[in-house]
Amino acid sequence: MTIRFFVVGVLFAATLTVNAGERLTIAVSPLQSFAPTNLIVRVHVAPDDANRALEITADSGEYYRSSRMPLDGKDAPRTITSELRSLPGGDYDVGVVLIDSTGHARAFAHQPVRILSSAGGD
Repeated sequence: MTIRFFVVGVLFAATLTVNAGERLTIAVSPLQSFAPTNLIVRVHVAPDDANRALEITADSGEYYRSSRMPLDGKDAPRTITSELRSLPGGDYDVGVVLIDSTGHARAFAHQPVRILSSAGGD
């Protein structure tokens, strides 16, 4: 029973809603694991003609990775999944930014993630 509550709690914690408009939400899995690890980032984007790009970043202060993909406005997929492979140990801020046609951020979301360097801890 305790494990079931833990799993439900992790699933709720994995999704962050940025604002009341809910233009953008993010879910990262796993939230904690051992290095090197692959993270799955699922982004839900509300359809809008102004949506032109999505940037996904993972930043630990010592390691940084980013990916930018074009969006086709309201015709873009509502759910975008990306995989960040072989991330080394560290405390990461995984973020997404929704960008309009002028290059300005329309919305953003982030999720903290911990990747342990070894079985003994970070």
